Amino acid sequence: MDDGKAFIISSGALGQSLVNDIHGMPKVDAIYIFCGDKARHEQWVNDWPKIRGVFTSINPICESLKKVARECDHDSIPMSFVPKRCTSDAASNEQNLNQLPPAYMYSVIFKDIVLEIDDDDAKSIKALETYCKKKEIPDTEINELKRKYQQKSPVWWYTCEMFLYGMLNRGLRSLDMEAMSKLGFFIRRLHLQLEQLHQEQSDKFKKSFTVYRGQGMSKEDFQNLLDSKGGLLSFNNFLSTSKRSFINHATFLTAY
Repeated sequence: MDDGKAFIISSGALGQSLVNDIHGMPKVDAIYIFCGDKARHEQWVNDWPKIRGVFTSINPICESLKKVARECDHDSIPMSFVPKRCTSDAASNEQNLNQLPPAYMYSVIFKDIVLEIDDDDAKSIKALETYCKKKEIPDTEINELKRKYQQKSPVWWYTCEMFLYGMLNRGLRSLDMEAMSKLGFFIRRLHLQLEQLHQEQSDKFKKSFTVYRGQGMSKEDFQNLLDSKGGLLSFNNFLSTSKRSFINHATFLTAY
């Protein structure tokens, strides 16, 4: 298995022994028990936090999987940690730039390049369509994008529950140059809209304010975060935040 996550659907009869073997695997994100006797198996599933529930119908599992997959994309946004000593050294001596994490350097270079390109949207969407078909994206989603792309804003498309959100996050997370190049026109439009919204709204906020974001983190990343205090934290993606803190406090402390 690559750096992705696994979602397991198991029968009730097999589930109890299977969960004992796989629950501790970091790659396993969610487990579903699909059976005909819900009451019987609900007695033991509460001991396993990765189990999303006991189901007697496949449709609720499919709906839950859509949400869980989006949560995985949300929590898998890559981060680069640059210790304070590296940023200070790089600022004082350009030769020390090689101390910066490669992923951070690649993301900065890609951003500079993609924001300079101004391809025709129609041509870019056609190239994206070809790429999506190779990736077996449903035709209904591809056709909807083709028909309505100019009618909706980039922010609307990014938050829409379709392939763009996941494809963009995965491409930026793994620095997949093919995916990022095919989505370059969309990344640029989204960046420009956010920049415009910031300029339009900045006058309304005379004072600084705090926003929150829930973020699943590995123990290694969490330790890197602590070790990089006073340095630079770089996200290779677009971030959604909220002024509401009570939802995100519990999520932020999740480490696996």
